[in-house]
Amino acid sequence: MNEETFNMSIRKYLKMVGVHSQHEIEKAVTAAISSGQLKGYEKLPAKMTLMIGELNLNVSFDGEISLE
Repeated sequence: MNEETFNMSIRKYLKMVGVHSQHEIEKAVTAAISSGQLKGYEKLPAKMTLMIGELNLNVSFDGEISLE
């Protein structure tokens, strides 16, 4: 295994996940505020799950997203 290639591949994947996740969260929050579902000051519990089937890896990360 080439460590440098491996690390760069992981970083590229995580960057893509981060950028796309942020975009999706922003769209969902904007829509929820527009529809009245959210007021704009909430703290939203969040959970991200990382799965890699071939490695039997299934790890969840819990956190919170504050709107104000």
